[in-house]
Amino acid sequence: MGKWVKEHGLLLANIALFLIFFGGMIISGAQSYSEDQLAHGEPGVTVIEYLGTGQFLEATFENWESEFLQMGMYVILTVFLFQKGSSESKPVDDDAPQNEDPRDAKVKDNTPWPVKRGGMVLKLYEHSLSILFLLLFLASMALHAVGGVEEYNEEQATHGQPEVTFLGYLVTSRFWFESFQNWQSEFLAVAVLVGASVYLREKGSPESKPVAEPHYETGS
Repeated sequence: MGKWVKEHGLLLANIALFLIFFGGMIISGAQSYSEDQLAHGEPGVTVIEYLGTGQFLEATFENWESEFLQMGMYVILTVFLFQKGSSESKPVDDDAPQNEDPRDAKVKDNTPWPVKRGGMVLKLYEHSLSILFLLLFLASMALHAVGGVEEYNEEQATHGQPEVTFLGYLVTSRFWFESFQNWQSEFLAVAVLVGASVYLREKGSPESKPVAEPHYETGS
């Protein structure tokens, strides 16, 4: 068990942190939502009831959407683009193992099944990481809109304004403001990581080059 935990520690730690912060978001969100409801003469909600509100759906998936967009785009951009000196980039002038054609690889017992299968299965597998992030992004964006339109219409009703349909909400400035305000911050963070990893180091991290390595040595 201890060996398994060590081998999967990075994933387990991130899942644990996600659950802690997600739980904190739900509890504080329910309290904030209830306070707003009471201020408008409406009943508050329990934590469980809060999970069914448009505000919860909108707040949750608005953020997930931007994360999946960022990671998916980063996976794709690093296929074609380079940053000299960055640990986040493939070498500029040298061949990288990521570019090797799996069809030329020697098949072993532990070779992934799609590589052994070949054909369309392999073609999809070659791009399965970006496909996953694309699907997660689209699903999150749709759920962001589902929660957003519910919350938007509640506010519209409170102010005596007409409600909008799901498609109508997609063309509101509010929906796109909610999206863009998250998207821009994600790509700013990536740009800082890509640029800073040229000159700065974190000993022991695979996201950093070795501490003594020259600034313009690219990749790992």
